[in-house]
Amino acid sequence: MGRGRVQLKRIENKINRQVTFSKRRSGLLKKAHEISVLCDAEVGLIVFSTKGKLFEYSTDSCMERILERYERYSYAERQINATDIETPGSWTLEHAKLKARLEVLQRNQRHYAGEDLDSLSMKEVQNLEHQLDSALKHIRSRKNQLMHETISELQKKDKALQEQNNNLSKQVKEREKEIAQQNQWEQQSHDHLNSSSFVMSYPFNNLHLEEAYPTAGDNGEVEGSSRQQQQNTSVMPPWMLRHLNG
Repeated sequence: MGRGRVQLKRIENKINRQVTFSKRRSGLLKKAHEISVLCDAEVGLIVFSTKGKLFEYSTDSCMERILERYERYSYAERQINATDIETPGSWTLEHAKLKARLEVLQRNQRHYAGEDLDSLSMKEVQNLEHQLDSALKHIRSRKNQLMHETISELQKKDKALQEQNNNLSKQVKEREKEIAQQNQWEQQSHDHLNSSSFVMSYPFNNLHLEEAYPTAGDNGEVEGSSRQQQQNTSVMPPWMLRHLNG
């Protein structure tokens, strides 16, 4: 025969109540884990036994973040549903909640810094270690990403500088080539002018030489002297000419 429905009421037998609590607690934690994994839900479960012992489950072992989210959500809901007139009692309650929340945050901050760890249990220390490991992984991942981005940026700058250097070297070589061609052209022009001046001065020098040194004629007489005599005869008197001829 199948099991009948269990009547939901307090179990009077202490031993049976403890056994049932242990079984149902394990099943509840298992169901919380299953819904967290299967449905990608953020789950926070807190259970206190009759003796005041705490049993909890939280997604990614971050109960503080889940509680903080719950408080923000519940505070927003209260703000929407609150009346326009605020009573002094509500302000006092809100101040107490904020003060308690501040103390929790300050205590967590000290724990993250490695302080005031004596009050933590073994499970709380393990959860803290897991949170620090997770945070360290995120920090290292971000660090590696920034390093890769920096290296990539430096490589781009190096490539741009190399291209600029190559362009400048090419321009310098072209300029040197132009200067060499210009100097060669100027040298050729200078040599051409020197050769032209030498050719042009040569006939004039011959003319001066012919005037300074007369050439001999067919009869062995110097044409220059006959010319000089003709010029002299044109200015000498006739008696001198006869004397010279005689």
